[in-house]
Amino acid sequence: MHSESVSQDNASGLKWWQGVPRYAWLIFTIAALGWLFDAMDQNLFSLLRTPSMTEILSTSGLTGKALDAAVKQVGGNITAIFLLGWAVGGLFFGVVGDKLGRSKTMIVTILIYAAFTGLTGLAQTPAQYALCRFLTALGVGGEFAAGAALVAEVWPERSRPMALGMLQALSAVGNILAGLITFILASMSWRWGYFVGAAPALIVVWIRASVKEPEKWKAARAKAESEGSAAIGSIPALFIDPALKRNTIAGVLIATAGVGGLWGVGFFLPDLVGAVLKNSVGGLSAAAAKTQIQAWRSEVFMVQQVGAFFGMFSYAALSEKTGRRSALFLFFGLAWASVLATFWGVTSLTSAFGFAFVLGFCALAPFSAFAVYFPELFPTRLRATGVGFCYNCARVIAAMAPFALGQLAALYHVEADPVYGYRVAATIVASIYVVGFVGLAISPETKGLPLPE
Repeated sequence: MHSESVSQDNASGLKWWQGVPRYAWLIFTIAALGWLFDAMDQNLFSLLRTPSMTEILSTSGLTGKALDAAVKQVGGNITAIFLLGWAVGGLFFGVVGDKLGRSKTMIVTILIYAAFTGLTGLAQTPAQYALCRFLTALGVGGEFAAGAALVAEVWPERSRPMALGMLQALSAVGNILAGLITFILASMSWRWGYFVGAAPALIVVWIRASVKEPEKWKAARAKAESEGSAAIGSIPALFIDPALKRNTIAGVLIATAGVGGLWGVGFFLPDLVGAVLKNSVGGLSAAAAKTQIQAWRSEVFMVQQVGAFFGMFSYAALSEKTGRRSALFLFFGLAWASVLATFWGVTSLTSAFGFAFVLGFCALAPFSAFAVYFPELFPTRLRATGVGFCYNCARVIAAMAPFALGQLAALYHVEADPVYGYRVAATIVASIYVVGFVGLAISPETKGLPLPE
C-alpha cells in the first residue's frame, strides 16, 4: 500500500512541500500534467478562434466588415457551445469519478479531449468546428474534478491547500504552451495547432501504470456498498443535507463569476489585440500581416498566463493566511476592475502587454479557489461530484457570457472603430462578478479544517 499521509506531529515546523511522501508527489505530477495539457487544449481554441473562423467563414463569400462582424458573432457562439460541452462533461464525469474512481476517470477524459482537439484541425464548416469543440469540452470538463479530488485525498492535510493551489497555477503553464505552439506555427495553417494538441493522450500510459485509487475513496465506496447506499456519486445527494445544499449553491455562484468573467471576457483579449493592431500591419502583404497579428496575439496571451500563474498561486497563499472567503472576495474585486481597465485601456502593443499581465493575475486567481476551496466543501463520497457540479453547472450559466459578448460586440460594432464593440460588450458582461459576491455571502469558511469524510 502507498503511504498517503504524514502525521501532524512529525510535520510541525516543515514547509508545505517538505516531508511529503514520494507517491503524493507522483500523484501531483500526473494530475498537474493532465490539467496542464487540458488547459493547453482549451486555449489553443482561444488563440486560434479568430483565424480559424475567418478562414472558414470566408468560404461563404463574406468579406470586409461583414466578415469581421460574423467572426465575432460565430466565435462567441462556438465559445458558448464549448462551455456547454465543458459543463456536460464535468457533470457526467464528476459522478463517474466518485462511482468508478479518480484514475479511471482521468484516463477517459484525457483521451477524449486530446482526440477531439486533433480532429478540430480537420473541420471545414462552423457546424463541424462547433461539434469538435463540444466533444473536446466533454473531456476538458471531466478531467479537473477527478484530478483535484485525487490530489486532495492523497496529500497530507497540512500541505493540501498549497498543493491544490499549485496544481491550478500550473494550468497557466499549459496556457503558455498554447501560446508557444501558436507563436511557433504562426506562419502555418491554424489546423496544425490543433493537431499538436492531440499529443497529451500519451500521458494515459503513465496513469495506467502508476496511479492507484486513493484509500479514502476506497473506504467511502466500501462503506456506501455495505450500507446499500446510492448516495456515492449522486447529484441529488448534494441537495438533501441543508449544509451540503448551501455549499453547492455557493460553489455554483462562485464558479459562475470566475468562469463567466474569464471565458466571457478575459480570454477575448487576443481578439481585442488583433482588432486594435489590425491597422498597424497596413504596409505588409496579406499573408505577412496575418502572421504578424497571430504572433502578437500569442505573445500577449503568454504574458497574460505568466500573470495567471502568479495570481493563482497568490490566492492559495493568501487564503492560508486570511481565509478562503476573504481572499476570494479581494480577487473578485480585482478581477472585475482589471477586465474594465484592460478592455478600455489597450490601445497599442505596449499597453496590451502591461494590461495582459494584470488581467491574467487578477482574473485567473479565483480559479485557484476552485481547486483549494471546493474539495473542502464536500465529503469523500461526493467530492468529485460536488466539485464537478459546481465548476460545470456554472459553465452552463456562464456560457451565456461569451454568447452575450459576441452578440453585443456585433451590436455595438462601429465601422470607424472596430474595437469599440468589444469595449462596450466587455463592460456589460463583466458585471457577472456580482454573482460571485452573492455566493461568498452564503459560503462557509473552511480554512484550517480537515476534509469532510
